[in-house]
Amino acid sequence: MKLRIGYELDYEFPQPTPVILMLHVHFSRVSDLAEPDHMRISPSVPVSAYRDGFGNWCSRLLAPQGRMRITADAVISDSGLPEAFDRSAGQVPVEHLPEECLVFLLASRFCDSDRLLDLAWQLFGHTQPGAARVQAICDFVNQRIAFNYNDASVTRTASDAYAEGRGVCRDYAHLAIAFCRAMNIPARYCTCYLGDVGTPPPYPPGDFAASFEAYVQGGWQMFDPRNNVPRIGRVLIARGRDAADVAIATTFGPNTLTGFRVWTDEVEEG
Repeated sequence: MKLRIGYELDYEFPQPTPVILMLHVHFSRVSDLAEPDHMRISPSVPVSAYRDGFGNWCSRLLAPQGRMRITADAVISDSGLPEAFDRSAGQVPVEHLPEECLVFLLASRFCDSDRLLDLAWQLFGHTQPGAARVQAICDFVNQRIAFNYNDASVTRTASDAYAEGRGVCRDYAHLAIAFCRAMNIPARYCTCYLGDVGTPPPYPPGDFAASFEAYVQGGWQMFDPRNNVPRIGRVLIARGRDAADVAIATTFGPNTLTGFRVWTDEVEEG
């Protein structure tokens, strides 16, 4: 199966403003691209690139005063199959975890697992350790939070999401990650393209999607507490401790996002 993926972001900058963008397909999926997912910027400005501490590809630029459009459009191959899971995978004791996993056990800006420690053990201490426990956490979070785009908040933490019982996909991911870390399961936040392939209409407007990976026996597995079912065509963009590490745009000055479109559409092959 092939997917057409891309975005169109329109900004208004009242003054020249430094910007860091994290919008390229993750290096683990680059070989599936029919051609590079080149970023096009209007008006044209110099762009430099670097990899952050988590291996994500970042673009750095100085946006001029006025309007700016950032867009990309690419085709990527996908298996066309629902995501595969091994829910029988056991938990890896902390003392046997690879060193690179340890940072994903720690509380972070939005995944305040230290505040949820006692609650996590009360809710999930009786569950089977490992992937089954992570799935139990996802089941709980899926029911705990009511999804509504109007409830999006850039400052809501995992403990806030639990208390308020509302939010968007990033809040589902943050709460599930915080519970996992409280239960000594490494968990990392993922931002992705995720369309509606294999799901019934009506379809919501396109958007980037948040999910997370948990480290269990056999390695990292993807979990999605917002949808909580295997999906088709998820395309990873970036990974980090929480949403602060993988923001699609980090701007160092005032600005207004005046337009936002994201697409992840199946390409009809004839």
